[in-house]
Amino acid sequence: MAIMMDLNPQTPGVYIYEVPSGARPIQAVGTRTAGFVGLAPNPNATQEPVAINNWTEFRDTFFPPTNPDQAWTRLAFAVYGFFLNGGSRCFVVNVGGTATNLNPISGGGGTPAGLDKLERIDEIAIVAAPGYTRREDYAALLATCTNLHDRVAILDGPEILNKAALDQLNNDADPPALDPKGTKPGGPWIKPFPSQSGETTLYVPWITVSNPDPRKNIEGSNIAKFISVPPSGHVAGIWARSDALRGVHKAPANEIVQGALDVQYQIKASEQATLNPKGVNCIRYFTNDGILVWGARTFTKSQQWRYLNVRRLFNMIEESIAESTRWIVFEPNDRTLWNAIRRDVTAFLMGFWRDGALMGATPEQAFFVKCDEENNPQSSIDQGKVVIEIGIAPVKPAEFVIFKISQFESGSEVKVGG
Repeated sequence: MAIMMDLNPQTPGVYIYEVPSGARPIQAVGTRTAGFVGLAPNPNATQEPVAINNWTEFRDTFFPPTNPDQAWTRLAFAVYGFFLNGGSRCFVVNVGGTATNLNPISGGGGTPAGLDKLERIDEIAIVAAPGYTRREDYAALLATCTNLHDRVAILDGPEILNKAALDQLNNDADPPALDPKGTKPGGPWIKPFPSQSGETTLYVPWITVSNPDPRKNIEGSNIAKFISVPPSGHVAGIWARSDALRGVHKAPANEIVQGALDVQYQIKASEQATLNPKGVNCIRYFTNDGILVWGARTFTKSQQWRYLNVRRLFNMIEESIAESTRWIVFEPNDRTLWNAIRRDVTAFLMGFWRDGALMGATPEQAFFVKCDEENNPQSSIDQGKVVIEIGIAPVKPAEFVIFKISQFESGSEVKVGG
C-alpha cells in the first residue's frame, strides 16, 4: 500500500489520499482572564501590562523588596482575592504616578493610562480598577467595555455604604451630567451611569479581610487587624471559578467569597429587594452559609441585558464566531460559502445547547443560523457583503424560587413553582 498525493498513479496498487473535509470548527474563546488596573505596592514597578498566573508572580513583580507585607494596596488585595477565589490568569497594569487618573485615552504626562493598555489585550474578558469609585473612574471603565464589546467591568460600590449611598442607588433617576473638571477628591460618592447593554456590574458593600501587616501583632500597636477592601478582585475570581466549573452560562452567584471575614454593611433582605431591580449586586452574610455573592445582574436599565450570564455568554459567542470565521474573507460569495457557514456555526451552537447553555427542547427552539439567498441578495453580494443572521435563546438564572405550601387533613402538600 502506498500513501502519496500523485493523482495520476502509474503503478497498480491501492492509493490513499488525504482530503480536507472542509469543516472549520469554531473554537470558543476564553472568559476567565481578568485585567486589573491600580497602584501597585511598589509604585515604581513596571507600568506595562504583565501577565500574572499566580500570586507568587504578582509578589515578585509588584511588591517592594523590603517590608512587602507593610506595602499592600487595594490592587494587591484584589489580585490576591482573585487567585484565592479561583482565578487562574490575569493581566495587571500598575498606574504608578498616574494612580488618580484612569482615563482610557491618556494618563499623566501624555503616557497611556492603565485601561488604555489593557484594551490592546484581546484575551481579557473581565476588567476592574479596585477601589476606584469616582465618577470619572466609572465612566472610563464603562467606555472601555462599550468600545471593545468583548469584556464586562466589575465596579466597586462606595467604600462606606450608608443611607445616602443607598438612597442614590434606589433613585431611578440617572446621576447629573459629569463635570468635565471631575469630582473633587474626598467629595460625596455618586453612583455610576447605567450601561446601555450590560457592559458593567456593580457590587456592594466592601468586604473585611485580615490585614497582612505583621505590625498588627505587636503589643500596643494601633495597626488594625482587619481591613475593608473593595470586592471587585474577589468577585472576578468567583466569575472565573464559576466559568471553569459550570460554564459562562451559569450565573456567578450564590458563591462563597473566599477570604472575606465580614462585610462593611449588613444588607437586609428588604434592602436588597429594592437594590436588585436596580441592577445592584449584593454581598451578604448568611448564618449557615457565610458570606455569599447574592446577585448576578448587570448595571443597566435594559431588560434584555439585565442578567450577567446572558451578557457574558453573548460576548463569548460573538467573539468566538468572529475570530474563527476570518477564513470567510475573500472567499467566493455563493451558496457553497453559505452552506459552509451554516454548517460551522450550527455545529458550534449545538455544543452550547447540549451543555445546557441554551433554552429549548430541540436545537430549533434554542438557536437558528440563517445565511442564504434571502439575506444575501445580489445587491448585497455586489457590495462585497455576506450576511449571517444568528439567534440564540440563552438560559436565564432562577432568581426567585417559590414554594407553595397548602395544608390538608392527612399532612402537607408542597408545590414548587418559579
